[in-house]
Amino acid sequence: MSAIRHWLWLSTRGPSPGMYAARILEQFGTPSAAYFADEKEYDLMADLPLKVRQALRDKRLDEADRILHDCEQQNIQVLTMQDAAYPERLRQLDHPPCVLYVKGKLPRMDEEAAIAMVGARKASPYGVMTAGRLAMDLARQGALIVSGSAWGIDSAALKGALQAGGRVVSVLGNGIDVVYPTGNQDLYADIAAAGALVSEYPPGTPPLGEHFPVRNRLIAGLSLGVVVVEGTIRSGSLITAHWALEQNRDVYAVPGNINAPLSKGPNSLIRRGEAKLIQDAWDILEEYEYLYPAKIHPRVPLTEEGSRVRLKDTVSHLASRPKKKAKPELAGEAEPAPSPTGLVIDLSQDPGALTDDEAAILWSLQGGLQYTVDDLVERTSIPARRILSALTMLQVRQMVKEENGKRFRTEILLKGQNPLK
Repeated sequence: MSAIRHWLWLSTRGPSPGMYAARILEQFGTPSAAYFADEKEYDLMADLPLKVRQALRDKRLDEADRILHDCEQQNIQVLTMQDAAYPERLRQLDHPPCVLYVKGKLPRMDEEAAIAMVGARKASPYGVMTAGRLAMDLARQGALIVSGSAWGIDSAALKGALQAGGRVVSVLGNGIDVVYPTGNQDLYADIAAAGALVSEYPPGTPPLGEHFPVRNRLIAGLSLGVVVVEGTIRSGSLITAHWALEQNRDVYAVPGNINAPLSKGPNSLIRRGEAKLIQDAWDILEEYEYLYPAKIHPRVPLTEEGSRVRLKDTVSHLASRPKKKAKPELAGEAEPAPSPTGLVIDLSQDPGALTDDEAAILWSLQGGLQYTVDDLVERTSIPARRILSALTMLQVRQMVKEENGKRFRTEILLKGQNPLK
């Protein structure tokens, strides 16, 4: 029991605990060793934000005990990285969550032909129909569908797979006991019955906007490939695609009208050669048939009319969003809020405010400069994989904003000694 309490203690250190747990475990080996470490030992991890190191000094276990109690009361399973049921696909990530919360029955994800489907919350009727039909055909042919639970494409994909009798996994940016959006209570129940709801956030955690870009790495990480159905250039769907590319997952995109804003995201992935253009489910599954012969069974896809009949209620329900937003703070889920203006970080006074990679990127972007990932690699001599990880965290913390042309800018003013000069 003490070991699980220490895992939960570790999982709640910092605002995005899953992004730092691996580094802490690398230093100390186990959560218990990290818990019992001398406070001075935390300062050896100068690459961690100061707030995280300060959180490690808090040895109280009240929060861990509350989480255990809530999970027991609500029949929520707790998986740690040491558990056999913890997916190896996640364990291999640079930033694996040290704890997962599961409602339902999590399949053996490492043995599944799991395909993630993501897209806009404010989806078009075309996007909702396409997501539902693709998911339905993928499920009929043996794939497991992974998605979020947001309105629009996520919900359409999950419902399409469920209508085909398939299994699904939904990765949440909030506690499993918090239904978001509030109209998805029935969908939550259906997912738990036919698969699992998964979150790295403990019960009671609200669906804050900054959780979702971090959550997206798990959607990509659990899957063989990610399908982007609809999304703007700056959408959360593109963040998921970038996580997939960084994690060596495949990316697929549904082409759309060149004049439609929601098609600009998938079309841009195709144009840059980062995604395979798909028109049906087999365009995806043909890539994995030889790897999962016992799972994937080619079948004649449903006719357009057959799909339309099955998905009629889904399309009419999801293509028109509720008039009231139950969680207005979630405006940043699909398109992260702009970077705050006027924020000054003095690294000479607070050297732990940024990691070395984050600081190097922000120094490069000073003075209103805008650079692509390739530009930043050249200027900082930091590998592209680390640049992408640091950029994601800077976007989550609203310190960097992505502009047109995949160029990044910041409004953060840095003070201190610039190592790039």
